[in-house]
Amino acid sequence: MRRRDFIMLAGGAATWPLAARAQQPNVVRRVGVLMNGTATDAVLQSYVDTLVSRLDQLGWREGRNLHVDLRWSGGDAELARIYAAQLIGLMPDMIVAITTTNLIAVRQATSTIPVVFLSVSDPVEQGFVTNVAKPGGNLTGFSAFEFSIGGKWLELLK
Repeated sequence: MRRRDFIMLAGGAATWPLAARAQQPNVVRRVGVLMNGTATDAVLQSYVDTLVSRLDQLGWREGRNLHVDLRWSGGDAELARIYAAQLIGLMPDMIVAITTTNLIAVRQATSTIPVVFLSVSDPVEQGFVTNVAKPGGNLTGFSAFEFSIGGKWLELLK
């Protein structure tokens, strides 16, 4: 065996353990979802079903490589704090927080777990993110309300 062939073989063998560790087909990702309302609300349940369905389309299948932990705060700030602590205790890979009340609870409980927020009014003004384009920190998301176009809304009403 030539020296170069031996070095290439030895170098390739040294990387096998790294390649084996990089492939983790049995890893189950955990997503915590803190919803407003109750589990019996059909509209809110449809939102959760849509989220899980879309994740399934992207290859993240519940029970196979994904586990979704749901909590329903019902708009109660104290319950939101309790559920945020529970979700963080489960060590999720990310948390989805719906509404401002739930985001406040999650934000107070963690600064390291990535959080995606929805239905939060004016996240920049409330200090959740520095700006919409580059939120910074562990929080990101979107709001259905853009207050800078409030004047246009009034013009439409006239």
